[in-house]
Amino acid sequence: MALKFAVNNSLSAITSLPSGISGGALNLISTQTASASASIEFSLDDSYDSYIFKFINIHPSIDGAQFLFNMSTDGGSNYNVTKTTTVFRAIHTETDAISGIAYRTGSDLAQSTSYQQINDNIGSDNDQSLSGNLTIYNPSSDTFVKHFMSVNNTSKQDDNLQQYFVAGYGNTTSAVDSVKFQMSSGNIDDGIIKMYGVS
Repeated sequence: MALKFAVNNSLSAITSLPSGISGGALNLISTQTASASASIEFSLDDSYDSYIFKFINIHPSIDGAQFLFNMSTDGGSNYNVTKTTTVFRAIHTETDAISGIAYRTGSDLAQSTSYQQINDNIGSDNDQSLSGNLTIYNPSSDTFVKHFMSVNNTSKQDDNLQQYFVAGYGNTTSAVDSVKFQMSSGNIDDGIIKMYGVS
C-alpha cells in the first residue's frame, strides 16, 4: 500500500485530505441546555460506533453536588447498567496550599448499578462549574461490554481546581440505547450538554 502525503508542508494550508484518506468527524446530534433540570437524557442508536458528550459549564443548584451518569438498555425505563470503573484526580488550590494526584477509592464502582460520578464537589458560586467530556464506545454492540471514559475540569466548592479521570465499562452485551445525567443532589441549574456521533 502506497503512503499518501499532503502536497505542501504547512498544515494550516491544507484544505482537504488527499483522495483515499478518510478522517473521523464529529457529527453534532443533539444539544440540551439545562435550566433547573432534574436530569438530562439522550437516546442512542446504531448509527455510530462511538458517542461523545461535551459538558459546557455544568452548574449545580446545590454546593458540593456531584455530576453523575448512568446507562439504559430498555429505552430509558431503567437506568441500571452494571458497571466496573476506576477513578483518579489531580487537584490544586487557588492558594497553592494543596496539590497532588490520587486514586479515588470512594468514587469507583465494582459491579454496581449505581450512577457513576463524573466529578467531585462542583461549587455553586456563580463562577464555578464543570466542563469536560464522556465517550461511550460501541454502545449498540450485542457482543462486547460497553467501554467509556470521561475527563473533566471542575471548579470545586472550596476554590480548588480539580481534573477528574473516570474509565470503566458497562457489563452488558445488550445494546445501550439511552444515557442519563443528573446531580447527586439538587438540579442541574445551568449548562449545556452536546452529543456527537463519531464517523
